[in-house]
Amino acid sequence: MKMLEFLLLGKNEAILAILLRLVNADENWNAVAFNNEKEAQEYFSNHKIDIVLLSSAIEDHIEKEFASFCLKQQPDVEVIEHFGGGSGLLKSEIMHRLYLKGKL
Repeated sequence: MKMLEFLLLGKNEAILAILLRLVNADENWNAVAFNNEKEAQEYFSNHKIDIVLLSSAIEDHIEKEFASFCLKQQPDVEVIEHFGGGSGLLKSEIMHRLYLKGKL
């Protein structure tokens, strides 16, 4: 499997840190995390990202605008809303999405 690049966006620092640790624990996954959507947009604009994980405490309109921005810039990116459930659920969500899109 190729290395997958993740961008994580969330406002809850503790949860964001956990997500970052969980994603980076997989040898084929690499993630960066942001709590500021403008900084995340700047990074996204300059890097090829496979998966965007939207975490907790993001306002609905920010979430929609950020997802729209990402899909406009990189139409093949997968945007996944993840609001908890532990590492098993997170990995299942990611793998299921990749399977549905024929990326596995």
